[in-house]
Amino acid sequence: MSGESEYLAAYDPREFPPVAVTVDVVALTILGGVLHVLLVERGEPPFAGRWALPGGFIRPGEDLDRAAARELAEETGMADRVHIEQLASYGAPDRDPRMRIVSVSYLAFAPDLPDPQAGSDAADAAWYGVDHLPELAFDHARILDHALDRARAKLEYTPLATAFVGETFTISELRGVYEAVWGVPLHAGNFHRKVLSVPGFVESTGETTESGGPRGGPRARLYRAGDARLLHPALLRPEREEEVR
Repeated sequence: MSGESEYLAAYDPREFPPVAVTVDVVALTILGGVLHVLLVERGEPPFAGRWALPGGFIRPGEDLDRAAARELAEETGMADRVHIEQLASYGAPDRDPRMRIVSVSYLAFAPDLPDPQAGSDAADAAWYGVDHLPELAFDHARILDHALDRARAKLEYTPLATAFVGETFTISELRGVYEAVWGVPLHAGNFHRKVLSVPGFVESTGETTESGGPRGGPRARLYRAGDARLLHPALLRPEREEEVR
């Protein structure tokens, strides 16, 4: 038996304090022009009756990415056309009253997510506007703040905004994403010019909407996401534009 095999045979994990791992998912969508986050009402202690981000313990043999995708699918029933990425890890010793639990958080974006369905351990699930939130359980307010900061920043330098719209979209619909996530109105003409000046951000489908806008007028051109992974030049938030001038 090799030295490593002997070491592993004698290794006793019970000599160390137990630590559990969970995933928490910050799922964002835009409803009625407002950025919303998916929350679940906890049906069991701790924090029974309080709202929280969807999440749970990883299962034996399950990696983190798969656990996050499973939790999102259980709460929304949607797995397709969802952009999901790892956000950060949270491991404060007192973040969960049950035991030492480290959470790996994920950020998810999708258009037109269906009405959420509460999982087996949740009393309810609902979309909440990010400016009108209930008090959240655990350290989920902190996780959500970090997720919103990440989303707002990524819209500047990546084509992430296209994850919030359908496969084809108008520039006006894309502008609505930026306005909802950044929380500020944008000049329509300037935004249109900036988007089309970024190589690979969007590409024309050669088609138009079936009708004009709510006030009539010409039909709008339809676009799809391009092949760019980074936006250069970046689309800066208005306050950031002032900083770099």
